[in-house]
Amino acid sequence: MNKDNKYTELLKKQICEVQKENRSLEFKSNYQEADKLGQYISALSNGACLDHQDFAYLYFGIDDSTLEVKGTKFNVSAIKAKGNQALEMYLRQLIFPHIPFMFEEFYYEGDKRVVRLKIPAAAGEPTTFYNKPYVRVDSHVTELSKYPEWMREIYSSRYDWTAQLVEDATINDLDPEAIQIAREGYKERYPQYEEQLSQWSDEIFLDKACLTLDGQITRTTMLLVGKREKAHKIPHIAEIVWKCHQDGETFGDTFTIPFIRSTSEVLKRIRNYRFKIYPMNSLIPAEVWKYDARSILEAMHNCVAHQDYALDERIRVTEDKEKLTFENAGSFFDGDYNQYVLGEKTPKRYRNPALMKAMVNVKMIDSQGYGIHNLFLRQKERFLPMPDYDGSTESQVVLHLPGIVIDTNYSLLLMSNNEVNLTEAILLDNLQKGKRISDSAIDLLRKKHFVEGRKPHVYIAKTIAQNTHTKAEYSKHKGLTEKSCESLLLDALADHNVLTRQDIDVLLWNALSDQLSDGQKKNKIGNLLTRLRKKGLIMNVTLGNKSEWTLVK
Repeated sequence: MNKDNKYTELLKKQICEVQKENRSLEFKSNYQEADKLGQYISALSNGACLDHQDFAYLYFGIDDSTLEVKGTKFNVSAIKAKGNQALEMYLRQLIFPHIPFMFEEFYYEGDKRVVRLKIPAAAGEPTTFYNKPYVRVDSHVTELSKYPEWMREIYSSRYDWTAQLVEDATINDLDPEAIQIAREGYKERYPQYEEQLSQWSDEIFLDKACLTLDGQITRTTMLLVGKREKAHKIPHIAEIVWKCHQDGETFGDTFTIPFIRSTSEVLKRIRNYRFKIYPMNSLIPAEVWKYDARSILEAMHNCVAHQDYALDERIRVTEDKEKLTFENAGSFFDGDYNQYVLGEKTPKRYRNPALMKAMVNVKMIDSQGYGIHNLFLRQKERFLPMPDYDGSTESQVVLHLPGIVIDTNYSLLLMSNNEVNLTEAILLDNLQKGKRISDSAIDLLRKKHFVEGRKPHVYIAKTIAQNTHTKAEYSKHKGLTEKSCESLLLDALADHNVLTRQDIDVLLWNALSDQLSDGQKKNKIGNLLTRLRKKGLIMNVTLGNKSEWTLVK
């Protein structure tokens, strides 16, 4: 079948199937002016991605209302755009990413000349014209930014940014020390190849480790083992920014490729030291590091592996007095972090498959979804608060790694009770951070005798308090019973004859549970006064704004 017949059959099939234009198929009777055509290319490319098509098509020579093929005189090579520039060159300079769209012409049924514009689907990021992404909605082309859910879908489309070849890059652009570090990691991951590894040239090793692709340099290669001075060959930002806030001052540094080295360099800049936690029944403290070095590297390597590089942002590591914060561009790609905490979920797909594969091979990261699980497990083993992802959005992941004790009772509980599992530790951690947990979670903790109190005022259980030397804290959380409060008030009235409401508030305030708010304490005292008045035990006299209470004679 010749080209004319092949294209004609495809056109007939498309017209028959769609019956009208859609997000990835457009018909025009004749040429549109250059900027309008650029917007169409952007819109159709993005539409093809949203419609899960490999290509979009724009046909010239077809009536867009009747879909009748009439033919066209449009000749792309004869038309000039702004500045007397050739139309196709003009479009290719302003379309980004530089997708390989193609103008083709054929004759429909022998005598009707049709021009077809074949446009690859957007992949990994929206296709833009003049730095703006467009999309077709009904019969109109409009800016894609008005539809954030479509933007997210395109950014999450299966396009591996890290697998793309780096033009004109050679092995001379790679860092020998970084390659040696990669070799050591590969040997740890695959000890069975230790003997062969020593015989492999760098070229063979890089291919074996999937750092290169058939001997060619990819973005993965440059990210992990590329020379620092060659970072400009990567089309988007590849940097880690470390900032430290300490004693009212802020300072930091910026690190770039090779990430297999620079993540360790960031680790060395982070201030880490031992501090003491005193376990029950012992004068010998447990010493723990403020941060676990493996956890820091795990967090940074996760940022490198899952960063959405097309968003052109830096990875950020921020060091505060109480925690480390790790931020990378792009949302969770497969599920959310809660699904990985217990180590029960294995991801089905990755944003950067080529980069992930190489990082697994050189033992920078785990591929089974245990990275997040290990972060939580190590914090539990060190008796410290759990990591959290508070502040994460649809365009970035934010991980906080605490480096202090928030609630001593929580840490002492983990030290004194080996039966606390990871799920229970996380629930207790939510309580110490003042977060709400479900009724079923409270029931689970209550069955283990870890907590007491009514929701939302749940506090550490009495048995745990006795075992961890936190009896005073327990009593403050629980407060005095209603009968004890009544006796305290009646005794005070017997001693002083008259008490104002302000006097009574001062008397009972600290006797009530410290889990109650000020408003709840006010109401509880008011209810107690009403109850004793109805029993005929006390009476109230109000003069203006002054309320006085006395015992009934």
